[in-house]
Amino acid sequence: MSEQRPLVLVSNRGPVTYQEDGSVKRGTGGLVTALTGLASHRDAIWIASAMTEQDVEVAREHGGKPFEVEAPEGGSFRVKFIESDGEAYDRFYNIIANPMLWFIQHYLWDQSNAPDIRRHEVDAFDLGYQAVNRDLATAVIDEIGGQEEPVVMVHDYHFYTLPGMVREARPDVFLHHFVHIPWTQPDAWRVLPSRIREEIYNGLLANDIIGFHTKSYQRNFLQCCRDLMDLEVSFDDGVVFCGDRPVWVRSYPLPIDYDATQNVGRRPRVREFEEKVLARRREHSILRVDRADLSKNVLRGFTAFDIFLEQHPEFAEKITFTAQLMPSRTDVPEYAEYLEKIEALVAVVNHRHGTPDWMPIDLKLRDDLDEAVASYKHYDVMMVNAMFDGMNLVAKEGPLVNERHGVSILSENTGAHEELGEFAISVNPFDVQELADAIHAALVMKPEERERRAKGLKEIVTSRDPGDWIDEQIADIRAKNSGARTPTS
Repeated sequence: MSEQRPLVLVSNRGPVTYQEDGSVKRGTGGLVTALTGLASHRDAIWIASAMTEQDVEVAREHGGKPFEVEAPEGGSFRVKFIESDGEAYDRFYNIIANPMLWFIQHYLWDQSNAPDIRRHEVDAFDLGYQAVNRDLATAVIDEIGGQEEPVVMVHDYHFYTLPGMVREARPDVFLHHFVHIPWTQPDAWRVLPSRIREEIYNGLLANDIIGFHTKSYQRNFLQCCRDLMDLEVSFDDGVVFCGDRPVWVRSYPLPIDYDATQNVGRRPRVREFEEKVLARRREHSILRVDRADLSKNVLRGFTAFDIFLEQHPEFAEKITFTAQLMPSRTDVPEYAEYLEKIEALVAVVNHRHGTPDWMPIDLKLRDDLDEAVASYKHYDVMMVNAMFDGMNLVAKEGPLVNERHGVSILSENTGAHEELGEFAISVNPFDVQELADAIHAALVMKPEERERRAKGLKEIVTSRDPGDWIDEQIADIRAKNSGARTPTS
C-alpha cells in the first residue's frame, strides 16, 4: 500500500454540508467524527452523497470532481459529492437503509406486526438502494481509474452492495468495509427476502477486510456467513472463505479523540453552560445524552427513574435527571411517535413526583455539543442503557471530562461495554428494576469506589485515539496486501 496514493473513502454523509446561506456545516454523527480523523491522518479523497441542494450546486460547479473544503472546526478535506435521483435516494434512505437495515441490525422489529415486505420494499431495494450504491460505485471506479491496486475504504450499512460493483469493474482493487452499527445474529436477517439478503451478503463479501467495533459483532457476522450463505468460516482466525478468496473479519473498537474532547471542555461557551448547570444543581445529578433513537432505550431509562423515585422517596427534591436528546429521523413515523412517547412519559413522571419548585426530569430536545460537555463535567451518574448500540461514544466522552468521579451505568449490549464494562455498573437494558437498583447503587457508592471506577474508565478511554484505530486497519490492509492468509491478531 503506497503512502503516496490517496485512500478513497466512501460514506453516505460527508465531512461537511453546504447550507442555504452558503455557509459550511460539519457533518453529523459518530461516523463522520471517526472518518474526520482518518481523512486528516492520511491523504484521502472522500466520496459522499450530496445531502442538500447546495451540496448538489457545489458538486456541479466542480464538474463532479473532488474539491478542497475547509471544515468549520478545522481541517481541510478533498470531497466528491455525488448527486442521486431524488426518488431513488428517498427509497434508498427512508425505506431500505432506515428503517429496514437499521431495524434488523438493532433488533427493533416487532415481528408479529412488522415489517410486511411487499412490492414497495422490493422496488425500493432495486430502484433505490441499488441505484444509490451504483451511483457512488461509479464515482469510486472513476476516481481509481489509472491507479494500480487502489485502496478503497467503505463505511457503514448504506453501501453493502457497492463493494461488489467496484470489484466487478476493478478485480485488482483492495476493499475494506467498516460497519459502524451492530451486526445481529442470523435469524434477525431472515426478515429479508432471500434474494435481497444474498445480494447484500455477496456485496459485503466482495471486500478484502470487513471491520466491526466488537468481537461479538465479528462472531455474529461469521455465524451469518456460515448459516445463511453456507460458507466455510474460521471463528479462530476471523476468516470467511469465498471460493479461493479469504475475507478477513476483524474488530477495531472506535476510540474518541480525547485531546479534542478535552479542548471542547475548555471553551468559553462551555464554561457559560457550566455556570447554569451548577446554579440549577440539586444534591445529586443523573445525565443522559443521546439521539432520540428507538435503539437508545430512552423510555425504559425514564421508567427506571420513576421506579427509583417510588422506591427511594428519601431522594425526593434532591436529584435531577437531565436528558439532552437530539431529535432523530423525525420523518420516519416510528421515530416521530417515539419522540411523542418520550415527552408524554416525562410529563407523567414529573407530575407524579414533582413539586412546585422541583421537576425530577429536565428534558432538552436539542443538539448542542458545548451544552452536553458542560453537563458531562458535573454528573454523579451517567446512564447509557441502549438496547443495542454499535459503540456509543457518549460512554467514552462523559467519563473523560467528568470532574466528580461520576459513575457510569452501561448497557451490556453497547459496543463500548466490551471495553468499559469492568469499571461501569453493567445492566440488562430490558430489566427496568435492575436499572432502578443501579441508579441507587451508583448514588450511594463509597467515594473511594467511585474514584477507582472513574480512573479505570479514563485510563481505557485515553489508551487509544482515532490515529491508532486507523493505523490498526491500515496495518491489516498492508498485511493482507502482502499475501498473508489470516490475520495475525
